[in-house]
Amino acid sequence: MSAPPPNIDVRALERLRQTFGHPAFRGSQAEIVRHVAEGGDALVLMPTGGGKSLCYQLPALLRDGLTIVVSPLIALMQDQVAALQQIGVRAGALHSGLGGREASQTRRAALGGALDLLYVAPERLLSDGFLDMMAGARIALFAIDEAHCVAQWGHDFRPEYLQLSVLAERFPEVPRIALTATADPQTRAEIIERLGLDRARVFVSSFDRPNIRYMIEDRGDGRAQLLDFIRGSHEGESGIVYCLSRRKVEETAEWLAERGLLALPYHAGLDASIRARHQQRFQEEDGVIIVATIAFGMGIDKPDVRFVAHLDLPKSVEGYYQETGRAGRDGGPADAWMVYGMADVVQQRRLIDESEADEAWKRIAAAKLNALLGIAEIAGCRRVPLLAYFGEASAPCGRCDNCLTPPQTWDATEAARMALSAVYRTGQRFGVIHLIEVLRGRTGERMSRWRHDQLSVFGIGALHDEATWRAVFRQLVALGLVEVDHEAHGALKLTEMARPVLRGEQTLLLRRPRVTVRAASRRKAARGANAGSAGREPVGRASAASGTPDARLLDLLKAWRLEQSRTQRVPPYIVLNDATLQALAIEQPESLAALAQVHGIGERRLETYGEALLRLIAEFQRDNR
Repeated sequence: MSAPPPNIDVRALERLRQTFGHPAFRGSQAEIVRHVAEGGDALVLMPTGGGKSLCYQLPALLRDGLTIVVSPLIALMQDQVAALQQIGVRAGALHSGLGGREASQTRRAALGGALDLLYVAPERLLSDGFLDMMAGARIALFAIDEAHCVAQWGHDFRPEYLQLSVLAERFPEVPRIALTATADPQTRAEIIERLGLDRARVFVSSFDRPNIRYMIEDRGDGRAQLLDFIRGSHEGESGIVYCLSRRKVEETAEWLAERGLLALPYHAGLDASIRARHQQRFQEEDGVIIVATIAFGMGIDKPDVRFVAHLDLPKSVEGYYQETGRAGRDGGPADAWMVYGMADVVQQRRLIDESEADEAWKRIAAAKLNALLGIAEIAGCRRVPLLAYFGEASAPCGRCDNCLTPPQTWDATEAARMALSAVYRTGQRFGVIHLIEVLRGRTGERMSRWRHDQLSVFGIGALHDEATWRAVFRQLVALGLVEVDHEAHGALKLTEMARPVLRGEQTLLLRRPRVTVRAASRRKAARGANAGSAGREPVGRASAASGTPDARLLDLLKAWRLEQSRTQRVPPYIVLNDATLQALAIEQPESLAALAQVHGIGERRLETYGEALLRLIAEFQRDNR
């Protein structure tokens, strides 16, 4: 086993500054880096954007030998390798997208000591001969990224991850670090068991993403609500819109494009060249909106995604957290917005019930969905139950939609009894739409045919509008008082939990439906607030003094970065991220020494881009004197 260098903390800080351009560690990074660099095993749970990659990349540079990183997606590997090469780290990847010659060169470099980090997919790692070949290399560390993929109950299960326990058997002296952003206590235990990390130290950072504002609306016209949300808060900014089906992806992208937005579809059914082109535009251009299925996301490291929107309910809290976590990776303000209705519940329950999985899996999947429904229907802070799901206690955040505009609640006990009675009186064989028609007393051929217009519950709920009844039924499902029976085509059935309400032994306080309408003046005010927070001031030194980036200099820096990215054929954020550009537009350094102090400018970037950046800033200052 390779020995760590002396004075590990000093060396780590030097490397952090010189290579990565960061002046200090964040959170528990320093402790994790020290533990792993000294040869300890670790399980690291850290939110997206929290700096997980540094927790293995830096120990890889502090230990002698090759670090092998297990990563599930080619796009993720390519981004990581390109970013490391930009800052002078010797990194490579082996995956199915490489030609034979390039793969051979990478293998020789790894075995010959010419690489510090080698990224591989679990399938490649476990293939015949690979581990035998790696036995001839001096291995410093194994890093298992996206470790939640090992969990059979999780949202991204990969069977190949189950076999990674072989690393402990074949290389018992080599330390291992497993990392993930999404793992509830059950998943953590499964990761430890299946990867043989019984002696690993567990580092759990806060799962809170304070820069993300969570918002969930009752669905009316979902696409119109989405358009209103984008135009009101994120005009011209990059975002991701998730839909459940491929058809809905294409229809939504086309609908948004017809209304003047730069929206592109992405799903597994599109031709590979189209997917690659759309992903490239999303990574390289500002203001691109990707409308996608969950096939899009894990391999995307774009830091300046300003919003993630859901037009369909995800399957679990883990899925929701991971998908929304793709917003605001740069630490800037971002929104997680979703519309949600009863149809989502029916659809997700149907997918669970019709699955070929065993009953144990179905029970767990239903529990995970119920946890997400609880977050969607809660009248209080959304962040509190979201963090509680991952075992973290918190106070109301003051930033989510419910904290900013508390929803109205009402004593819905009598309405709930009406709804439950309608379910029972109609034989527990009908869905929400028909039940609402019964309660509101709507006549017609269907009502007469079933003689439901003769029931005692017919018309007793006429005082409440359709939106209110939809909200009541949705919350009754979320609370577990009724359940969806897919064998009866989505009919609602009573559960044992409905008895106390029907008997008058329990009261129910429910959330009133909230209709969100943004007037033009409100959209204008939102845009003004966003512009103010971005600090787009006109003249160079004035903005530097006020601590906000000069808008014109920032535009020039972005144009320069785009030119560099196209020349090098890498995404712009790999050249320099937005936070570094903003720091440059604020500080406007005039020497290499001053430039070296800017966050994100390490030795390699200083050497590669320093003179060009100083010339650009000097020319801007001269033109604006």
